[in-house]
Amino acid sequence: MTTKLTPGKLTRRHVLAASATATGAAFVTPVRAAPPEAQQITPALIEAAKKEGKVTWYTSVDLPVAEKVAKAFEAKYPGITARVERSGAERNFSRIGQEYASKIYVCDVVNSSDAAHLIVWKRGGLLAPYVPQDVAQYFPPEHKDPDGMYASWRITLSPIAYNTRLVKPEDAPKGFADLLDPKWMGKIVKAHPGYSGTIMTATQQLSRDLGWGYFEKLAKQKVMQVQSAADPPKKLALGERAVMADGGEYVVSELRTRGEPIEEVYAIEGTPLVTGPSAIMARAANPNAARLFTAWSMTAEAQQMNVDVGALRSAHPLVKERPDRRKLADVKTLREDAAAVADQADDIKARYTKLFKV
Repeated sequence: MTTKLTPGKLTRRHVLAASATATGAAFVTPVRAAPPEAQQITPALIEAAKKEGKVTWYTSVDLPVAEKVAKAFEAKYPGITARVERSGAERNFSRIGQEYASKIYVCDVVNSSDAAHLIVWKRGGLLAPYVPQDVAQYFPPEHKDPDGMYASWRITLSPIAYNTRLVKPEDAPKGFADLLDPKWMGKIVKAHPGYSGTIMTATQQLSRDLGWGYFEKLAKQKVMQVQSAADPPKKLALGERAVMADGGEYVVSELRTRGEPIEEVYAIEGTPLVTGPSAIMARAANPNAARLFTAWSMTAEAQQMNVDVGALRSAHPLVKERPDRRKLADVKTLREDAAAVADQADDIKARYTKLFKV
Protein backbone atom coordinates (compact mmCIF):
# COMPACT_ATOMS: atom_id res chain seq x y z
CA MET A 1 0.00 0.00 0.00
CA THR A 2 1.32 3.43 -0.92
CA THR A 3 0.73 6.37 1.39
CA LYS A 4 0.15 9.54 -0.58
CA LEU A 5 1.38 12.77 0.96
CA THR A 6 -0.51 15.91 0.06
CA PRO A 7 1.36 19.17 0.84
CA GLY A 8 -0.59 21.30 3.30
CA LYS A 9 -2.66 18.32 4.50
CA LEU A 10 0.05 16.26 6.17
CA THR A 11 -0.66 14.69 9.53
CA ARG A 12 1.93 13.13 11.81
CA ARG A 13 0.43 9.71 11.27
CA HIS A 14 0.70 10.15 7.47
CA VAL A 15 4.30 11.30 7.75
CA LEU A 16 5.22 8.44 10.04
CA ALA A 17 3.45 5.81 7.93
CA ALA A 18 5.08 7.02 4.70
CA SER A 19 8.50 7.34 6.30
CA ALA A 20 8.26 3.91 7.88
CA THR A 21 7.32 2.43 4.51
CA ALA A 22 10.32 4.10 2.91
CA THR A 23 12.71 2.81 5.57
CA GLY A 24 11.12 -0.58 6.01
CA ALA A 25 10.43 0.21 9.66
CA ALA A 26 7.35 -1.06 11.43
CA PHE A 27 4.76 1.39 12.74
CA VAL A 28 5.59 0.63 16.36
CA THR A 29 7.73 2.03 19.11
CA PRO A 30 11.05 0.13 19.02
CA VAL A 31 11.82 -2.17 21.93
CA ARG A 32 14.02 -0.31 24.36
CA ALA A 33 17.60 -1.49 24.55
CA ALA A 34 20.71 -0.19 26.23
CA PRO A 35 21.93 3.06 24.65
CA PRO A 36 25.16 2.90 22.66
CA GLU A 37 28.43 3.71 24.39
CA ALA A 38 29.36 7.38 24.63
CA GLN A 39 31.59 8.59 21.83
CA GLN A 40 34.39 11.14 21.99
CA ILE A 41 35.64 13.34 19.18
CA THR A 42 38.70 11.53 17.87
CA PRO A 43 41.25 12.31 15.12
CA ALA A 44 39.83 9.35 13.18
CA LEU A 45 36.31 10.82 13.29
CA ILE A 46 37.58 14.24 12.20
CA GLU A 47 39.44 12.74 9.24
CA ALA A 48 36.45 10.66 8.19
CA ALA A 49 34.25 13.76 8.38
CA LYS A 50 36.72 15.77 6.30
CA LYS A 51 36.63 13.10 3.59
CA GLU A 52 32.87 13.56 3.38
CA GLY A 53 33.44 17.31 3.33
CA LYS A 54 30.00 18.52 4.34
CA VAL A 55 27.07 18.12 6.70
CA THR A 56 23.47 19.20 6.05
CA TRP A 57 21.64 20.49 9.10
CA TYR A 58 17.87 20.92 9.18
CA THR A 59 16.90 23.29 11.98
CA SER A 60 14.11 25.58 13.08
CA VAL A 61 16.27 27.92 15.15
CA ASP A 62 16.24 31.52 13.86
CA LEU A 63 18.43 31.78 10.74
CA PRO A 64 21.01 34.29 12.12
CA VAL A 65 21.64 31.95 15.07
CA ALA A 66 21.84 28.89 12.81
CA GLU A 67 24.36 30.60 10.55
CA LYS A 68 26.54 31.56 13.52
CA VAL A 69 26.55 27.94 14.69
CA ALA A 70 27.44 26.68 11.21
CA LYS A 71 30.29 29.17 10.82
CA ALA A 72 31.67 28.29 14.25
CA PHE A 73 31.69 24.60 13.30
CA GLU A 74 33.44 25.35 10.00
CA ALA A 75 36.05 27.42 11.83
CA LYS A 76 36.63 24.60 14.32
CA TYR A 77 36.91 21.97 11.59
CA PRO A 78 38.24 23.53 8.34
CA GLY A 79 37.41 21.58 5.24
CA ILE A 80 33.89 20.64 6.31
CA THR A 81 31.00 22.76 5.07
CA ALA A 82 27.94 23.06 7.29
CA ARG A 83 24.90 23.58 5.09
CA VAL A 84 21.96 25.14 6.94
CA GLU A 85 18.40 24.29 5.88
CA ARG A 86 16.25 26.51 8.11
CA SER A 87 12.47 26.51 8.26
CA GLY A 88 9.69 26.22 10.81
CA ALA A 89 9.78 22.98 12.77
CA GLU A 90 6.44 21.80 11.40
CA ARG A 91 7.57 22.56 7.84
CA ASN A 92 10.82 20.65 8.38
CA PHE A 93 8.86 17.73 9.78
CA SER A 94 6.66 17.58 6.69
CA ARG A 95 9.65 18.01 4.39
CA ILE A 96 11.54 15.09 5.91
CA GLY A 97 8.41 12.95 5.67
CA GLN A 98 8.03 13.81 2.00
CA GLU A 99 11.73 13.25 1.28
CA TYR A 100 11.81 9.85 2.97
CA ALA A 101 8.61 8.80 1.21
CA SER A 102 10.41 9.62 -2.06
CA LYS A 103 13.65 7.96 -0.87
CA ILE A 104 15.49 11.28 -0.85
CA TYR A 105 17.95 11.53 2.02
CA VAL A 106 19.31 15.06 2.27
CA CYS A 107 19.19 15.73 6.00
CA ASP A 108 22.19 14.56 8.04
CA VAL A 109 21.41 16.20 11.39
CA VAL A 110 18.00 17.46 12.44
CA ASN A 111 17.08 19.90 15.20
CA SER A 112 13.47 20.66 16.05
CA SER A 113 11.76 23.03 18.45
CA ASP A 114 9.00 20.42 18.71
CA ALA A 115 10.44 17.55 20.77
CA ALA A 116 7.50 15.39 19.70
CA HIS A 117 9.04 15.19 16.23
CA LEU A 118 11.95 13.22 17.63
CA ILE A 119 9.54 10.76 19.24
CA VAL A 120 7.71 10.29 15.93
CA TRP A 121 10.95 9.84 13.98
CA LYS A 122 12.23 7.39 16.57
CA ARG A 123 9.03 5.35 16.30
CA GLY A 124 9.45 5.31 12.54
CA GLY A 125 13.06 4.14 12.63
CA LEU A 126 14.37 7.35 11.03
CA LEU A 127 17.06 8.10 13.64
CA ALA A 128 20.52 6.69 14.22
CA PRO A 129 21.67 6.05 17.80
CA TYR A 130 24.61 8.20 18.84
CA VAL A 131 25.62 9.48 22.27
CA PRO A 132 28.26 12.23 22.46
CA GLN A 133 30.53 12.10 25.51
CA ASP A 134 29.18 15.39 26.90
CA VAL A 135 25.60 14.16 26.68
CA ALA A 136 26.42 10.93 28.51
CA GLN A 137 28.52 12.65 31.17
CA TYR A 138 26.65 15.89 31.84
CA PHE A 139 23.10 16.02 30.48
CA PRO A 140 20.23 15.34 32.93
CA PRO A 141 18.07 12.28 32.12
CA GLU A 142 15.12 14.43 31.04
CA HIS A 143 17.28 15.98 28.31
CA LYS A 144 18.47 12.81 26.59
CA ASP A 145 16.70 9.84 25.05
CA PRO A 146 17.27 6.63 27.07
CA ASP A 147 18.01 4.78 23.83
CA GLY A 148 20.59 7.33 22.72
CA MET A 149 18.62 8.65 19.75
CA TYR A 150 18.54 12.36 20.59
CA ALA A 151 19.34 15.01 23.20
CA SER A 152 18.37 18.61 23.93
CA TRP A 153 20.57 20.82 21.79
CA ARG A 154 18.73 23.88 23.07
CA ILE A 155 16.13 25.00 25.57
CA THR A 156 14.00 28.09 25.23
CA LEU A 157 10.84 29.59 26.66
CA SER A 158 7.76 31.09 25.04
CA PRO A 159 7.06 34.22 27.11
CA ILE A 160 4.72 37.16 26.73
CA ALA A 161 6.47 40.40 25.74
CA TYR A 162 5.65 44.04 25.05
CA ASN A 163 6.98 47.11 23.25
CA THR A 164 8.29 49.47 25.93
CA ARG A 165 7.52 52.54 23.81
CA LEU A 166 3.90 51.57 23.44
CA VAL A 167 3.23 50.04 26.85
CA LYS A 168 4.29 51.24 30.29
CA PRO A 169 5.70 48.54 32.60
CA GLU A 170 2.89 49.02 35.09
CA ASP A 171 0.32 48.55 32.30
CA ALA A 172 1.95 45.46 30.78
CA PRO A 173 0.14 42.11 31.08
CA LYS A 174 1.32 39.96 33.97
CA GLY A 175 -0.04 36.71 32.61
CA PHE A 176 -2.02 35.03 29.87
CA ALA A 177 -5.39 35.91 31.40
CA ASP A 178 -4.49 39.60 31.11
CA LEU A 179 -4.26 39.27 27.32
CA LEU A 180 -8.04 38.84 27.28
CA ASP A 181 -8.56 42.39 28.56
CA PRO A 182 -10.47 44.48 25.94
CA LYS A 183 -7.67 47.09 26.04
CA TRP A 184 -5.47 44.70 24.03
CA MET A 185 -8.01 44.34 21.21
CA GLY A 186 -6.12 44.61 17.92
CA LYS A 187 -2.77 45.05 19.70
CA ILE A 188 -1.59 41.43 20.02
CA VAL A 189 0.63 39.35 17.75
CA LYS A 190 1.22 35.61 18.02
CA ALA A 191 2.73 32.75 16.03
CA HIS A 192 1.10 29.62 14.61
CA PRO A 193 1.38 26.02 15.88
CA GLY A 194 1.00 24.76 12.33
CA TYR A 195 4.36 26.31 11.41
CA SER A 196 6.35 26.63 14.63
CA GLY A 197 7.36 23.76 16.88
CA THR A 198 7.87 26.18 19.75
CA ILE A 199 4.29 27.38 19.40
CA MET A 200 2.96 23.85 18.95
CA THR A 201 4.58 22.89 22.25
CA ALA A 202 3.40 26.07 23.97
CA THR A 203 -0.15 25.62 22.65
CA GLN A 204 -0.32 22.07 24.01
CA GLN A 205 0.81 23.23 27.45
CA LEU A 206 -1.58 26.19 27.58
CA SER A 207 -4.57 24.25 26.27
CA ARG A 208 -3.89 21.60 28.90
CA ASP A 209 -3.44 24.02 31.81
CA LEU A 210 -5.76 26.90 30.84
CA GLY A 211 -8.19 25.05 28.60
CA TRP A 212 -9.23 25.70 25.01
CA GLY A 213 -11.63 28.32 26.33
CA TYR A 214 -8.61 30.58 26.76
CA PHE A 215 -7.76 30.37 23.06
CA GLU A 216 -11.42 30.81 22.12
CA LYS A 217 -11.44 34.13 23.98
CA LEU A 218 -8.00 35.15 22.69
CA ALA A 219 -9.12 34.57 19.11
CA LYS A 220 -11.73 37.31 19.56
CA GLN A 221 -8.99 39.89 20.31
CA LYS A 222 -8.27 40.54 16.61
CA VAL A 223 -4.83 38.97 16.91
CA MET A 224 -2.20 39.48 14.23
CA GLN A 225 -1.23 35.95 13.18
CA VAL A 226 2.33 35.25 11.99
CA GLN A 227 4.19 31.99 11.37
CA SER A 228 7.50 31.50 13.15
CA ALA A 229 8.10 31.92 16.89
CA ALA A 230 10.81 34.37 15.82
CA ASP A 231 8.25 36.66 14.19
CA PRO A 232 6.24 38.11 17.13
CA PRO A 233 9.30 39.68 18.82
CA LYS A 234 10.29 41.27 15.51
CA LYS A 235 6.78 42.69 15.03
CA LEU A 236 7.00 44.19 18.52
CA ALA A 237 10.38 45.76 17.82
CA LEU A 238 8.94 47.36 14.68
CA GLY A 239 6.00 48.73 16.66
CA GLU A 240 3.46 46.88 14.55
CA ARG A 241 1.87 45.46 17.69
CA ALA A 242 2.15 46.38 21.36
CA VAL A 243 2.11 42.91 22.92
CA MET A 244 2.98 39.37 21.88
CA ALA A 245 1.09 36.38 23.23
CA ASP A 246 3.88 33.92 22.44
CA GLY A 247 7.26 33.72 20.71
CA GLY A 248 10.88 32.74 21.16
CA GLU A 249 12.51 34.08 24.31
CA TYR A 250 15.95 34.02 22.68
CA VAL A 251 14.77 36.38 19.94
CA VAL A 252 13.39 38.78 22.54
CA SER A 253 16.75 38.70 24.36
CA GLU A 254 18.76 39.33 21.21
CA LEU A 255 16.55 42.24 20.13
CA ARG A 256 16.78 43.82 23.58
CA THR A 257 20.57 43.43 23.52
CA ARG A 258 20.58 45.43 20.27
CA GLY A 259 18.65 48.22 21.95
CA GLU A 260 15.19 47.43 20.61
CA PRO A 261 12.24 48.52 22.81
CA ILE A 262 11.13 45.08 23.92
CA GLU A 263 10.73 43.40 27.31
CA GLU A 264 9.67 39.85 28.15
CA VAL A 265 7.05 38.87 30.72
CA TYR A 266 7.20 35.53 32.49
CA ALA A 267 3.51 34.81 33.04
CA ILE A 268 2.18 34.33 36.55
CA GLU A 269 0.45 31.15 35.36
CA GLY A 270 3.80 29.78 34.22
CA THR A 271 5.77 30.15 30.98
CA PRO A 272 5.84 27.34 28.39
CA LEU A 273 9.20 25.56 28.39
CA VAL A 274 10.37 24.18 25.06
CA THR A 275 13.26 21.80 24.49
CA GLY A 276 14.87 21.55 21.07
CA PRO A 277 16.43 18.11 20.58
CA SER A 278 18.89 17.15 17.86
CA ALA A 279 19.50 13.78 16.22
CA ILE A 280 21.33 12.08 13.38
CA MET A 281 19.19 10.68 10.59
CA ALA A 282 19.48 6.94 10.02
CA ARG A 283 20.11 7.44 6.30
CA ALA A 284 22.45 10.43 6.64
CA ALA A 285 24.49 10.88 3.47
CA ASN A 286 27.41 12.15 5.56
CA PRO A 287 27.29 10.03 8.72
CA ASN A 288 30.76 10.87 10.03
CA ALA A 289 30.33 14.60 9.54
CA ALA A 290 26.92 14.22 11.20
CA ARG A 291 28.51 12.55 14.24
CA LEU A 292 31.22 15.19 14.45
CA PHE A 293 28.73 18.05 14.17
CA THR A 294 26.45 16.49 16.77
CA ALA A 295 29.26 15.73 19.21
CA TRP A 296 30.74 19.23 18.85
CA SER A 297 27.32 20.90 19.19
CA MET A 298 26.79 19.27 22.60
CA THR A 299 30.14 20.31 24.08
CA ALA A 300 30.27 22.97 26.78
CA GLU A 301 32.13 25.21 24.32
CA ALA A 302 29.44 25.04 21.64
CA GLN A 303 26.59 25.17 24.14
CA GLN A 304 28.11 28.28 25.74
CA MET A 305 28.21 29.89 22.31
CA ASN A 306 24.51 29.09 21.89
CA VAL A 307 23.84 31.02 25.08
CA ASP A 308 26.25 33.89 24.47
CA VAL A 309 25.55 34.65 20.81
CA GLY A 310 22.15 33.01 20.32
CA ALA A 311 20.51 33.76 23.69
CA LEU A 312 19.40 30.14 23.92
CA ARG A 313 19.43 28.15 27.15
CA SER A 314 21.33 24.92 27.71
CA ALA A 315 20.94 21.61 29.54
CA HIS A 316 24.73 21.40 29.95
CA PRO A 317 25.52 22.11 33.63
CA LEU A 318 28.92 23.63 32.83
CA VAL A 319 27.36 26.38 30.72
CA LYS A 320 26.89 29.77 32.38
CA GLU A 321 23.61 31.61 31.94
CA ARG A 322 23.43 35.12 30.53
CA PRO A 323 23.64 37.75 33.28
CA ASP A 324 21.14 40.04 31.52
CA ARG A 325 18.06 37.90 32.11
CA ARG A 326 16.38 35.80 34.76
CA LYS A 327 17.91 32.41 35.51
CA LEU A 328 15.90 29.46 34.26
CA ALA A 329 15.62 28.07 37.79
CA ASP A 330 13.93 31.32 38.85
CA VAL A 331 11.24 31.18 36.14
CA LYS A 332 7.96 29.42 36.84
CA THR A 333 7.55 27.13 33.84
CA LEU A 334 4.82 24.88 32.52
CA ARG A 335 5.53 21.18 32.14
CA GLU A 336 6.61 19.98 28.72
CA ASP A 337 5.02 16.72 27.54
CA ALA A 338 6.48 15.79 24.16
CA ALA A 339 4.67 12.44 24.06
CA ALA A 340 1.33 14.21 24.42
CA VAL A 341 2.24 16.60 21.61
CA ALA A 342 3.16 13.65 19.39
CA ASP A 343 -0.30 12.19 19.92
CA GLN A 344 -2.31 15.44 19.92
CA ALA A 345 -0.57 17.65 17.35
CA ASP A 346 -2.99 17.11 14.49
CA ASP A 347 -5.97 17.83 16.73
CA ILE A 348 -4.24 20.92 18.13
CA LYS A 349 -3.65 22.31 14.63
CA ALA A 350 -7.25 21.65 13.62
CA ARG A 351 -8.75 23.26 16.73
CA TYR A 352 -6.43 26.24 16.53
CA THR A 353 -7.15 26.83 12.85
CA LYS A 354 -10.89 26.67 13.48
CA LEU A 355 -10.70 29.22 16.31
CA PHE A 356 -8.31 31.70 14.69
CA LYS A 357 -9.51 31.04 11.12
CA VAL A 358 -5.91 30.87 9.83
